[in-house]
Amino acid sequence: MGARGAPSRRRQAGRRPRYLPTGSFPFLLLLLLLCIQLGGGQKKKENLLAEKVEQLMEWSSRRSIFRMNGDKFRKFIKTPPRNYSMIVMFTALQPQRQCSVCRQANEEYQILANSWRYSSAFCNKLFFSMVDYDEGTDVFQQLNMNSAPTFMHFPPKGRPKRADTFDLQRIGFAAEQLAKWIADRTDVHIRVFRPPNYSGTIALALLVSLVGGLLYLRRNNLEFIYNKTGWAMVSLCIVFAMTSGQMWNHIRGPPYAHKNPHNGQVLFN
Repeated sequence: MGARGAPSRRRQAGRRPRYLPTGSFPFLLLLLLLCIQLGGGQKKKENLLAEKVEQLMEWSSRRSIFRMNGDKFRKFIKTPPRNYSMIVMFTALQPQRQCSVCRQANEEYQILANSWRYSSAFCNKLFFSMVDYDEGTDVFQQLNMNSAPTFMHFPPKGRPKRADTFDLQRIGFAAEQLAKWIADRTDVHIRVFRPPNYSGTIALALLVSLVGGLLYLRRNNLEFIYNKTGWAMVSLCIVFAMTSGQMWNHIRGPPYAHKNPHNGQVLFN
């Protein structure tokens, strides 16, 4: 047994330990440093994203739509990282611009943003902002934008596509239409809540009060009620009102403006 085991021990004793090539140590060191750097960069991105979302949530808690200048636009919209969608209204609300359409669109935009802010589905995946031409001229130039108002959706990843620009000329700028467009682009459904409008009720109450006061003053002489000429004038006024273009607009709800498909001319209703 001892004689047979001796060659085996000699062969084991004759084996030399194998070492890694000398050139592999710099490679391993470089790989280790790269992993550390990537991990630190990812942590930095996460911290930056958390700070951006926290700032946006703070602004949203104070108002539904926050205004942006060029620096804020580049920081919170153009510069990654970003895991939220941003709806931006590019407008010109300063009086010297004389943009009546901008003011009307802004009212609908406020209704939509308020509906989202006070809804139970509100979260940090969607925000509403505004860039005024006089506060962010460089943004308009960067996007080659020469008209207002314009609504755009900036997705969490990638650049905006053609469908991310709202077709205002064809659809109009009603809050309900904007909400439908946002649902198509972000899968976020917003139920629009309009504030109560008491103007019609007040006008009706004033009319009833006026008629009642007139009848009370003429209570001893009500022959004018049977005046055929007076009723004819009232009937003509009702007919003209019902056949007017304004009544058609009220019933059909067409967009404020639309583009002629043949010559590209923009027509206003």
